[in-house]
Amino acid sequence: MRSILVFADRSGAMSPRLETALALARADKGHVTVLVDTPISRYIAMDPMGGSYVASDALKEALEADDAFAAEIVTHLQREDVPFDVQHSEDDPSEALAASARLADISVVSHGSLFAGQLAMIARGPVMVVRKDKPLAVPVGTVCIAWDGGDEAALALRSSISLLAGAGAVHVLTVGEKPGGFEAADAMSYLSRHGVKAELHVLKRSGTTEETLAAAVARLRADLLVMGAFGHSRMREFLFSGVTRYFLEDDGAPTLLLSH
Repeated sequence: MRSILVFADRSGAMSPRLETALALARADKGHVTVLVDTPISRYIAMDPMGGSYVASDALKEALEADDAFAAEIVTHLQREDVPFDVQHSEDDPSEALAASARLADISVVSHGSLFAGQLAMIARGPVMVVRKDKPLAVPVGTVCIAWDGGDEAALALRSSISLLAGAGAVHVLTVGEKPGGFEAADAMSYLSRHGVKAELHVLKRSGTTEETLAAAVARLRADLLVMGAFGHSRMREFLFSGVTRYFLEDDGAPTLLLSH
């Protein structure tokens, strides 16, 4: 992964997110692109007659603040050993990231909201969802792969292969496979061809699928969970399956790598 995109904001989750992006870049002599976004839609109000009003003073202040924030990021990254650039956008965050991710190998965001899932549904590459309290160490210690035989799971597996190759331990977890999908044995063969030694766990369902997976992930003390992202859009709102939503909303979950 040599082209890493990371979303920038002033939250406490920014530091673990940026450190993860830098670790990914160092592992493969990569480049980090930091996206600073000022969504102008937040400063546009509609009146009852259908007209619009731009809070120009507030927008100007926000743009100036984000320019200063970008300059702080540049100063910080100049002290690091990774090539970088800082981009600016004025679109809504998920759309801004999806546009910037067209030529990114991976996009890095944080746990705690469905924003990460929205990005996974519209981006054309994998999305890494980092814990808010700590960065992902690279090489990764323990990786779990949620496998159901579907296309999304296969894409997530392929997208993560460079991380899996250097991991300390890799576990393939399956609760049930989709009819007509790829068998877990196919995933194991794929990993073997890439020199990745993995252990297969056929899990007995206890509660829901997501609860069964979460229990295994916790027992194995996974640092990274690789999984497909499932959902669909309707009226610009994203609705997710129980498994995707469960792990996106669980602050105790490990870092996620999602692909749709």
